[in-house]
Amino acid sequence: MRHTLTIEGRTLSYLDFGGPGRPLLALHGGMSEGLAFAGLAQALGDEWRVIAPDQRGHGDSDRAADYSRAGYVSDAVALLDHLGLDAPVALLGYSLGGLNAVHLAAAHPDRISVLIDAEAAVEVDPADGAWMEFLRAMRYTAPTREELLAAAGPVGSQFVAQALRPLPDGGWRLPFHPQDMLDSVEACRGDHWAAWLASSCPALLIHGTRSASLPQAQADAMVAKRPGTSYTPLDGEHFLPFTDPEGFHGAVRTFLAGL
Repeated sequence: MRHTLTIEGRTLSYLDFGGPGRPLLALHGGMSEGLAFAGLAQALGDEWRVIAPDQRGHGDSDRAADYSRAGYVSDAVALLDHLGLDAPVALLGYSLGGLNAVHLAAAHPDRISVLIDAEAAVEVDPADGAWMEFLRAMRYTAPTREELLAAAGPVGSQFVAQALRPLPDGGWRLPFHPQDMLDSVEACRGDHWAAWLASSCPALLIHGTRSASLPQAQADAMVAKRPGTSYTPLDGEHFLPFTDPEGFHGAVRTFLAGL
């Protein structure tokens, strides 16, 4: 069920898939939304209560002035407080959400019982501008869905076609503003090793072995340097939750069942 809360005048929308199980906070990737975890919630069944926010600037949540890690983390903490989840919760994040999850676990270790990082690197090359150019070509609004998807290119038809929002006065918008995504990409760049090594809860790294975003050498180092970290490689590229949902769901389910 979809709910909202207000944080400093902004609306944060979130999905609570309910159920009697232990809470699992799931943070989606860039250009996505909480609904991306509907399949995971179904796969986990009653064992886990999946709570998936539309992170700031995504989905039905309002845009924000700040897309730093601290901003994303503060929203997640506000959501946990709003839900009255004082006991430690399981935490999962994919890509952008994975990096946010890493920093959330580092900043608030008393609130996180287990960390699942899916395809989030801790070394983000500041010289990599591929995503920047891709996003610059996108449009936020258009009179028709077709025009909006055409401007979004292949990623639009693959990942956002079902997430477009109608505008009150006609036309359509993306479920994110391209400039916000550009700002998020910029804020991700750099070295996040300190945050990765700051938490001590059990962790899992889910890695697409052909991923351009997380090189094999870096994935190996992340597992080797952080005690208590398990590793699940999947034959695929960066977009594992979309291209291999069965493998992704199975990796999460198996890890959680073994705790």
